[in-house]
Amino acid sequence: MKVVILAGGYGTRISEESHLRPKPMIEIGEKPILWHIMKGYSARGYNDFIICCGYKQHMIKEWFANYYLYNSDVTFDFTRENHMTVHNNESEPWRVTLVDTGIDTMTGGRIKRVQKYVGDETFMMTYGDAVSDLDPNEVLAYHRKHGKLATVTAISVNQRFGILDMESDNSIRSFREKDPSDNSRVSGGFMVLEPGIFEYITEGDRTVFEKGPMMQLAREGNLMGYCYDGFWQCMDTKREHDMLEEMWDSGKAPWKCW
Repeated sequence: MKVVILAGGYGTRISEESHLRPKPMIEIGEKPILWHIMKGYSARGYNDFIICCGYKQHMIKEWFANYYLYNSDVTFDFTRENHMTVHNNESEPWRVTLVDTGIDTMTGGRIKRVQKYVGDETFMMTYGDAVSDLDPNEVLAYHRKHGKLATVTAISVNQRFGILDMESDNSIRSFREKDPSDNSRVSGGFMVLEPGIFEYITEGDRTVFEKGPMMQLAREGNLMGYCYDGFWQCMDTKREHDMLEEMWDSGKAPWKCW
């Protein structure tokens, strides 16, 4: 099963770092947060990734192109026509498709642009700036059980995200803005989607997936929430980045399952 990761935005709320690189390439423990997200999926058996690139996309492509170079010992022999030998070759069992989905494209537009790579099959989707100890297999099992078009992981944290108005059966009926005193669940990404969701992305690159498409899915009863109370943390600000870095350095990063 393919995993789509949105990695094309500007990351303006963490501009101290994102003016130099895409937010998914900001490092935790000398590895991009994108790598941490992919390692989490890979540890649970998901190794086929589609990365939706945009802002400074060349940095993401160059990082993967030079993965061996960055993660192995290397000998450059200039006496043999610049021959390079890679030692202790550390590779991942990954297939990574990097797609230029545009600089100013919205989330729905980015998803629509990778439709041809996803194909006509169920797929997973998440954002390139949040880590969790969630097992995506549990979300997938829940998704297959209810049989709707979309499942979003519903978390309970004090964050700046849209509220999920959920019924007793975990179906999502609407979204709304979060009130500071509200303890309702919010969308944490880590979604499972059916290919039918592409039909809901109707405004091209301008489509914000979390607005038109997801709201319509909710109105139709085709959007379900998987309630999760384990560790989840986005990297939306410098403070949050420093917190994740401290967790990693302490050897107690909750999302590290590999």
